[in-house]
Amino acid sequence: MFNVERWQEIFETLRKNKLRTFLTGLSVASGIFILVILLGFSSGIENGVTSEFQQDATNEISIRTRRTTKGYKGLNPGRRIQMKDEDFAMINNTYDEYLEYRSANYSIWGGQVAYKNETGNYRVQGVMPDNQFIENADISKGRFVNQSDIDAGRKVAVIGNKVSTDLFKGNDPLDEYISIFGISFKVVGVYRDPGGEREESQVFLPLTSSRNAFNGSDNIRNMSFTVKMSENFDEAVALSQNITESIERDLKEKHIISPEDDAAISVNNTLEEAQKIYSLIDMIKLVFWVIGIFTIIAGVVGVGNIMIIIVKERTKEIGIRKALGAEPASIIGMILQEAIFVTMFSGLFGLILGLALLEIVGPQIDSPFIKFPQVDFTTAITTVFILVIAGAFAGFLPAYRAAKIKPIVALRDE
Repeated sequence: MFNVERWQEIFETLRKNKLRTFLTGLSVASGIFILVILLGFSSGIENGVTSEFQQDATNEISIRTRRTTKGYKGLNPGRRIQMKDEDFAMINNTYDEYLEYRSANYSIWGGQVAYKNETGNYRVQGVMPDNQFIENADISKGRFVNQSDIDAGRKVAVIGNKVSTDLFKGNDPLDEYISIFGISFKVVGVYRDPGGEREESQVFLPLTSSRNAFNGSDNIRNMSFTVKMSENFDEAVALSQNITESIERDLKEKHIISPEDDAAISVNNTLEEAQKIYSLIDMIKLVFWVIGIFTIIAGVVGVGNIMIIIVKERTKEIGIRKALGAEPASIIGMILQEAIFVTMFSGLFGLILGLALLEIVGPQIDSPFIKFPQVDFTTAITTVFILVIAGAFAGFLPAYRAAKIKPIVALRDE
């Protein structure tokens, strides 16, 4: 039941102790504010890292080769390892039951691409049809490279949105011809990529026609595969890791490379990297939660201390109330109400301030690893209610002690 006189009494007490009330509220508000900011930025880090992984398939195994750095079986270091179609066929056949998408690639860095009077340097890649899904390329116009393009060696091209904007200036590029180092290719598609302009600054050609046009023979610059995902993430990571190690072992054996030579063949597993990153994010979240909670605890302890002081100061008043017939529950309720009011008001103030700061500052953050820092409102409100319960508990002990004071002892207090 709402008691006007009690609320007047609470506000009068707070008014008489403005500085003490302000400092107590500040400690509580600071705890919630810090927790909200920390949770917001942990969410921003998670969003940023997730968006980075969305640029390509998260279950990708990519293979690249360099020069050997160790001698092995009489062969000197410094050999350039060149993958061929037979390497792709070997992996494709050996691990077929575990693979989802697969593509052998022939890359041309800094390819000079021209359309009429417009020119630009872009990454040009000869790929297979599955590369669309490995790269997470979303076709906005036309189509991607298909198997008939591969089989017939057609001179067709799929260009990124950035390439389309640069060369065609808003005009429809479909069925137009672009020139790559003087060789004409017909544009059959335009794609978008979640990785943004960097990923959209590429031109995809059929693997066969790219190698025919640029004297690639049966060479492969890199290979990409995706592993079939299982419902259990840890099982998928373990499978992907085993396949990665097995592929590296097979290629080293075929090309006579020392098992200890980690530079000659690079087999990267994005699923394993994703697990490491997400584990790190979980650890960051845990640390942020611990910091925030201990900050809140410090505020709650402050509330408890203030309630002890208040009870001490009002001992004689409490004795008079009890002498006039006040019930212990009434004494406890009076002190608890004050503790809960200070805690809730301060907590909500800190919450609103933290959410407002994230709303204002969040969109201004321009970092690939921190995107849209925000806090789930339900989580934030739940935290405030937990704080209120903790504040009530902190106020209960002094209140219970006050209710146990005998009137005659209280009246003698100075």
